Amino acid sequence: MSISNWMSWEAGVDLAALTEAGLSMPNVIVHVARMVHTPVGSGPAGMILFAPEAGKPPMVMGFISTNRKVAEYFGPKIFAGTPFEKAPVLDATIDIAVSEQFVSAQVRVGGHVFETRLGKLGAMEVIHRTPAAMTPFVQQGVEAAAGSASLTVDGKEVKLILPPVGLGGGSAAVWAPSGVYAR
Repeated sequence: MSISNWMSWEAGVDLAALTEAGLSMPNVIVHVARMVHTPVGSGPAGMILFAPEAGKPPMVMGFISTNRKVAEYFGPKIFAGTPFEKAPVLDATIDIAVSEQFVSAQVRVGGHVFETRLGKLGAMEVIHRTPAAMTPFVQQGVEAAAGSASLTVDGKEVKLILPPVGLGGGSAAVWAPSGVYAR
């Protein structure tokens, strides 16, 4: 398979959740990594969506990184053809913590602080997922599903509902120590 666009990461913390039952798509996404590598450079990076009130614009949404070129790469090169293709690019800081019991991410973006913590980590598994509508790329990596997830925004806890399947086709809350997206 010949590819034209790719990204890889180290120490990924991924959360896709709902703030209320009945929503058709997650309105909370914190999908970040300690280090992301792309053809245009490397840096802590990912994507964030926080739209706590259904029907209202997101409080924060976009591709994030300490390296703007990396964040600018994601929409047109990795997420082309999806609603995320035209997402804005935002400067952010990302800090990842890893222990045997949990992983966490702190993201500072748009004047807000997002802190997510994933616990009750399952067994590590090798994954290989084929392209799908929201994820139009091959996914390969190592990941462990989380049995618990929490999120605070600006120090206030956000009640979360984890859907049975996340945007990428696996668990909605995942510790992914390494992986690749390619298309």
